[in-house]
Amino acid sequence: MAVGKEIRGKIKSIENTRKITKAMEMVAASKMRKAQERMRAARPYSDKVRNITANLSRANPEYRSPYMRQVGEVKAVGFIVVSTDKGLCGGMNTNLLRSVSIRMRDVQAAGQAIRVTTLGGKGQSFMTRAGAQIISQAVQLGDAPQLETLIGPVKVMLDAFVAGELDAVYVCYTRFINTMKQEPLVEQLLPLSAERLAQTEAERQAYSWDYLYEPSAPVVIDELLTRYIEALVFQAVADNMASEQSARMVAMKAASDNAGNLIEELKLIYNKTRQAAITKELSEIVGGAAAV
Repeated sequence: MAVGKEIRGKIKSIENTRKITKAMEMVAASKMRKAQERMRAARPYSDKVRNITANLSRANPEYRSPYMRQVGEVKAVGFIVVSTDKGLCGGMNTNLLRSVSIRMRDVQAAGQAIRVTTLGGKGQSFMTRAGAQIISQAVQLGDAPQLETLIGPVKVMLDAFVAGELDAVYVCYTRFINTMKQEPLVEQLLPLSAERLAQTEAERQAYSWDYLYEPSAPVVIDELLTRYIEALVFQAVADNMASEQSARMVAMKAASDNAGNLIEELKLIYNKTRQAAITKELSEIVGGAAAV
């Protein structure tokens, strides 16, 4: 039964693959919970920085930070692309990079230059193949990204905007909505809009303090805005990692289920083949006995 032996080999191979995908699903589920906690823990910091900066800006309406400068004609655009370092997470990276490519094509059609900062190995590989001008990058962010790892690449983009080399900066990442749904986003990061620094009435009352500035209000505001922008990028990375683990868990569960279905089909085929072989042997025995 050469055919039966081949089918048994396929069943064994698929069972081994299912063990791997099941283990990866369980690991991703564990990491997903930690990534979600990390994502939620990052939000209060950026909210506090935003409120303090908004209060200082209201107290000094005559000063406008370079991060909030009015832009006339847009000649150059920067993209901070946040992706994963590893694969096996479904179509998450594909959907994000497709959205980024569509936005880049629109920018190029308008005659605007493009510069890219990549955070994650998959985005770096894609942008390298696409021939984009990568001015900074960070890979191997790990399961628990550190802000120190992100500050350097992001600062290159911020310095280019402050120097007037870029007129707009977008951050591109996959936002975590729930375990089953993640949404690719391309959001404008710079120039900062007034809506980003908008406060509710409760926030205005909670942060309506008088400040003593050292060395001066403009320096403090610029430094706070820098920290706020870094916090927004870190939040994007945290969202992206929570999305990665969720997408990987769902993808590995689907792979395990598909492997189980395929094993059942192969077992059915094997049993039919084995039954046909036994029936044939019995027919030959009966036929031989009748001839004698």
